[in-house]
Amino acid sequence: QVQLVESGGGLVQAGGSLRLSCAASGSIFSIDVMGWYRQAAGKQRELVAVIAIGGRINYADSVKGRFTISRDTAKNTVYLQMNILKPEDTAVYYCNARTVVPETLDHWGQGTQVTVSS
Repeated sequence: QVQLVESGGGLVQAGGSLRLSCAASGSIFSIDVMGWYRQAAGKQRELVAVIAIGGRINYADSVKGRFTISRDTAKNTVYLQMNILKPEDTAVYYCNARTVVPETLDHWGQGTQVTVSS
């Protein structure tokens, strides 16, 4: 099992910045990809940014150029730096870790609220 603890959400004005953190513990040796998803009220959960163990990164088109995902392998932590925030970025942000041993499983954090006021 993998446990994920998120922090860093909050309320910010449009144009502002926030940094989310996600610390992983447990069976971290089996993690293949970590990243962030978000779910706005009344909408489906969507990918924001993910980073693979090999370093490959994927961003949603809506956040490219504004958000940056990074990781600190020594701390088993993934970060999401969010700049130039827009009201449409308002959502609950969930940390995700995908493990591949012994089978492919998605693990989720508890979620952290990000609210961007106009």
